[in-house]
Amino acid sequence: MSQLEINSILAQIRSLSAQTQAKVGAAQLPQSPATSGANATGKSEFASILKSGLDAVNQSQAQAAQMTDAFSRGTPGVELPQVMLATAKAGVSFHALSEVRNRLISAYQDIMNMQL
Repeated sequence: MSQLEINSILAQIRSLSAQTQAKVGAAQLPQSPATSGANATGKSEFASILKSGLDAVNQSQAQAAQMTDAFSRGTPGVELPQVMLATAKAGVSFHALSEVRNRLISAYQDIMNMQL
């Protein structure tokens, strides 16, 4: 995966994050730090976005495996280029997911190493 593809995926993630933050910010009134309503909504938004991303990667991998099995059994209508394309898409999505995971872990480690 090239640096350009990684930067493109990260730009998409950042734009989704900005959209989510804008929706959360517009839906809530300013609250004091003692209240946890904003944190609970933010956590659920992040969790739902993360879960939808994981589900999409899982679905693409399952589809690629299903197409591979269908091709190996000789199912009519399943061609090798289709199987290779589905497998490549699943591979790219998995690599993007692992890159996001690596960036999240790096950000977490940076935050944990901050001195207060």
